[in-house]
Amino acid sequence: MAINHSMKKILKALSFDGIEVEAARHLASLKAIDPMKIFHKTIDYKIYNGDYEVPVRIYLPREKVTEDLPVFLFFHGGGWVTDCIDNYERICARLASATEHIVVSVEYRLAPEHPFPTGFMDCYAVAKAIYTNRFILNVNPQRITLIGDSAGGNLAAAVSLKARDDGIFKPQRQILIYPAVNNDYNETSRFQSVKDCGSDYLLTAGKMRDYIDFYAAREEDKKNKYFAPLMETDYRNQPDTLILTAEFDPLRDEGEEYGKRLKEAGNYVEVHRIKDALHGYFALGIRYFHVQESFELINQFLSRRE
Repeated sequence: MAINHSMKKILKALSFDGIEVEAARHLASLKAIDPMKIFHKTIDYKIYNGDYEVPVRIYLPREKVTEDLPVFLFFHGGGWVTDCIDNYERICARLASATEHIVVSVEYRLAPEHPFPTGFMDCYAVAKAIYTNRFILNVNPQRITLIGDSAGGNLAAAVSLKARDDGIFKPQRQILIYPAVNNDYNETSRFQSVKDCGSDYLLTAGKMRDYIDFYAAREEDKKNKYFAPLMETDYRNQPDTLILTAEFDPLRDEGEEYGKRLKEAGNYVEVHRIKDALHGYFALGIRYFHVQESFELINQFLSRRE
């Protein structure tokens, strides 16, 4: 359904710049309220990143599971600042149910208390443990898919780059949902979606500037390819990739550019723009058309390698 004039006025009124961290975290926690909660079995577990224990939550798609079930390693969004695995309970439970995957959701540490690279290295440590069978479940590395939305898409892409660079494990697939892969959300941005969608569609360019500043420990971090994957210059040997972008999203064009670069480097890539969608739509629940369309695309993408 297209965004009509009245809806545009409401969206414009709700679109404001500036992030106050605690207030934003309280607002994000509303996602944990789920009146349509479905039954699901979860296991809480921890994986070490050095001396720190990274919490993960494992979602099982059904009561009885077999060892050959595929796995999603899920990194949540929230600008590296505001969200947590509790807020993503509904999303991960439905993802497990709709795709018949075990979902492992990572509680990486948040900025600004823990700026880059802390949260990223939490995600990488969890990925390395799961791919190298240092995990509670016996997982086939060929059947693991990295997945994340927004800042989580950034983290999934960055983990894939570092995995290739380090050579310890090799992700086969990644799904990036409206990923934040750039570092510049000023008026000078070369991406038209920042200009066209950066003020009136909930997520603003101003908020993205704040998120980036919170996430960076120092200015030079913003040029690090694991901070902003569009800073990479070599995109060879990356996983099969599905990228979903939202039509009315300041991050739209950078996600599509990332897909273009991966494809030009010889990787298998699918990029789909979800018509009329806003940034954050994936959290709305399975009954929404944009979410249903996304799950159809995800299942089609996964079926290529099954």
